[in-house]
Amino acid sequence: MPHSTTPSIQHVSIVGCGSIGASWAALFLAQGLTVTAFDINAAAEASLRKLVTNALPVLKSLGLQKSPFASADSIIFTTNLAEALQHADFVQENGPERLELKQNMFSEIASLVRPNVIIATSSSGLTCSSIQAGMSAATNPSRVVVGHPFNPPHLIPLVEVVGGEQTSPSAIEQTMAFYNAMGKKPVHVKKEVVGHIANRLQAALMREMLSMLQNDTCSVSDIDDAMAYGPGLRWGIMGPNTLFHLAGGEQGAQHMADHLLEPVTTWWAKEDPVLDDKLKKKWVDSTMEAVGERKFDDLVTQRDEELVRLLNLRKEWDGYAEGRVEA
Repeated sequence: MPHSTTPSIQHVSIVGCGSIGASWAALFLAQGLTVTAFDINAAAEASLRKLVTNALPVLKSLGLQKSPFASADSIIFTTNLAEALQHADFVQENGPERLELKQNMFSEIASLVRPNVIIATSSSGLTCSSIQAGMSAATNPSRVVVGHPFNPPHLIPLVEVVGGEQTSPSAIEQTMAFYNAMGKKPVHVKKEVVGHIANRLQAALMREMLSMLQNDTCSVSDIDDAMAYGPGLRWGIMGPNTLFHLAGGEQGAQHMADHLLEPVTTWWAKEDPVLDDKLKKKWVDSTMEAVGERKFDDLVTQRDEELVRLLNLRKEWDGYAEGRVEA
């Protein structure tokens, strides 16, 4: 489905040009926006342009490249924050997950952009309210939001949008509309919780994986295969709650709630795994055994290429499903 750019947002400033910031830059550039990128480290420019160059053809194959002239050379890179923010209509911050640093950065960003410019953070582990707590009222913290992507942001549609205690409803609305216009799937997290939605679900999975590994139930390779060839395939089609509804048969979720939910709770690990050096080493060793001789860059390429195929299939299916509903 084609997306239209939010008219008031034509110039995006990226603050922090690691892999997340560079991935965001690629998406915004492909969508026809002007992109200015800031990083305190001048060496970040080379890796930024390399990632964007590699990402643009992929975005084109997904129908997410609006501008035929999009090029990594179009990005305006600077190590001067004021220059990076001079014309910003929207800011996407991607700095380290350190609260004091984040608070100081947001206070500075807010002092350099227009009062109505949304400032979004890609933070996965900090709440919006904790960042706002370090900002003065004069900097208008009501326009600060969390816009947390899933890696890599230029491919994975999900963005978790979370407001803080001081965030205005209009800031949430504008942010949701902007990400949607960029071809993303924004989800509004209505109450702040560390880790937001998807990472908390992943954390629950990690807890169970470490418990099984600690108890020698299976290997990392077994766990990866069980997920990749089992629930993972279904989760890419429907969310877990809809799938549990189907598991309830014709009576659906009600049957699941009445007869199956309670037994499922008995499957939970009775005790948290003890994350000591021994378990860490066991997990690392078992993971590296599962990875084998495959190199990091090759795994990234495999992940991204297969994601593109899955996303194109998903787009095709979504269009088909919409047609069936309309019919």
